[in-house]
Amino acid sequence: MVDDGVFQEAVEALRAGNKSKARDLLTDLIKTDQSNVTYWIWLSAAMDSPKERVYCLQTAFKLDPENAATKRGLILLGALPADETVKPFPLNRPRAWEEKLLLAHEKPRPKGWAAVRQSPVFRLGLAILLLGGLIAGVTFGLIIPSTQRARGPATITPGPSPTFTLSPTAIGAKPATQAAGTPSGPLSDLLAEPYTPTALYVETERSPLTADFLLQFGSAFRTGEWDKAIEALNKIIEAEPTSTYAYYYLGEAYRFKNDPNGAMQAYSRGIDQNPNFGPLYVGMARARLALDSNTNALPLLDQAISLDPNFGEAYLERARVKARDNDITGALNDLGEANTRLPGSPLVFHYLAQARFKEGELDLALRAALESQKLDLIMLENYLLLGQIHAALEDNDAAIQSLQIYITYKPGDVPASVLFGELLFELGEYQQTITMMDRVTALERTRREAYYYRFLSNVELGNGPAANEDLGFVEREYRDSFDINLAILRAHVLNERYGSAEQSIDKTEALAETDEQKALIYYWAGIAFERREKPGQAADYWSLLLDLPQKAVTDEMRAEAEEHLAALVTPTSSPTPTSTRRPTATKLVTPTRTPTRTPTPSRTPTPTPTQ
Repeated sequence: MVDDGVFQEAVEALRAGNKSKARDLLTDLIKTDQSNVTYWIWLSAAMDSPKERVYCLQTAFKLDPENAATKRGLILLGALPADETVKPFPLNRPRAWEEKLLLAHEKPRPKGWAAVRQSPVFRLGLAILLLGGLIAGVTFGLIIPSTQRARGPATITPGPSPTFTLSPTAIGAKPATQAAGTPSGPLSDLLAEPYTPTALYVETERSPLTADFLLQFGSAFRTGEWDKAIEALNKIIEAEPTSTYAYYYLGEAYRFKNDPNGAMQAYSRGIDQNPNFGPLYVGMARARLALDSNTNALPLLDQAISLDPNFGEAYLERARVKARDNDITGALNDLGEANTRLPGSPLVFHYLAQARFKEGELDLALRAALESQKLDLIMLENYLLLGQIHAALEDNDAAIQSLQIYITYKPGDVPASVLFGELLFELGEYQQTITMMDRVTALERTRREAYYYRFLSNVELGNGPAANEDLGFVEREYRDSFDINLAILRAHVLNERYGSAEQSIDKTEALAETDEQKALIYYWAGIAFERREKPGQAADYWSLLLDLPQKAVTDEMRAEAEEHLAALVTPTSSPTPTSTRRPTATKLVTPTRTPTRTPTPSRTPTPTPTQ
């Protein structure tokens, strides 16, 4: 039996980042009910080490071997083998895709999540796994226009741009067609065998002079020890200054270390040694983009493709730049080229989803992002993108699932946290909105939206003194916002500043454009004037509210207005102050969102903790 009060307190502590408090509360709950699977799952999320998380999840697994959340956690922690039948993050509402996007061998999918669970999804998943290469080719043949280019002779090309891959590959190996890796990320650290940089497509040249240094480099590169990799590569260059591969990987090591200036120097030295080596130009483009996301990197990428037309990474990077510059058609063409050279790459589908999302083709964007997720379950940026897409589709339940996963491992991403808080507000989760916006202001004090939503949330909760703390800021920053001015009026009423509330009425009324907004200002003006003990003005506003069209006023507001008006016009009656709660009439309109959108939470977010 779940102790709802204590358990909810533990969940809130965990969401607020207070793992210690959550552990204590959940441990006490487990002492009273050791067979409660839910307690063990949430306790795993409150633990600091992977070993402790595994223990909690294994205990939950013993209690309920069919629990999908437990299986997901154990798979991600490497304590269970991968199981294609376990859905990583179930979606509440599968989308209907345009007919042209359906794979030729796929049957129409059932509608609704319940139907999906009853369908032969496991057989379909297995078929997709076995025919992954074919599916990628067919999908891209239907999703994006593919252009045919003349293929030059096979060249030595480096492998792929930052993402993760499951199994480490030996240096110099030629792994089939899998996209390669970057440094291990926080999510990959939870796996028994961490995701590591792999697939070194630029062949290394072994010689008696560099053999030992090459081994040192390979070990350091696979484990993400970039300083050690840089040290070994510099020794290789010192022994053999014409080793092109050493300059390329030196640039990559600096890039993965988040030192784009060091990377540019290494790539530049490599170009001086071998100006015909295409991958160096791609590395230079990436380093420049890391320094300035708006830089013109197309000349470098065009040069790379002209030197090495078979290098899929060049097309992938050029597609990103073209999408950034709103050349969606060009981006799609390059993604088609990248897909033929890097079949099965999750990044190809991820960038395709980004391009489609920017284009406004939300269904196509969602399909591509889900395909990317299928190919790489721990690419955090893809969860962010999925959240943005679901939010744009107003599928809040699915959006919040993706965003919560992303923020768990990227708590310092301010735009993502702002959107998460915004969506919490839209769902009426005002206390959680305040908690999220407190986090945002701690990270970035100048983020306007944080004060906006925190102020509105405190007003909705009736927290007058707390609302006062943000009142001056929102008055300055949102002086022409109807929602803010109405909330300011309400804050004055909450704090019994009825004279200030009266002064706010005229300005707020002037900003009202719709009948629904007029209903709100008339309602709160009536309240304010009654508290101000001006029954005549109050009666005028209650009458104005009742004169509005029926659809603009809820039944609750209309009944309350009639009650107040009747009391005010009765000679023997005296005005009776009413509750300051906001009527359920019309939801406050949210401000214009920032360009970088991010995911959406559920009304009462209680997702299974992600390991």
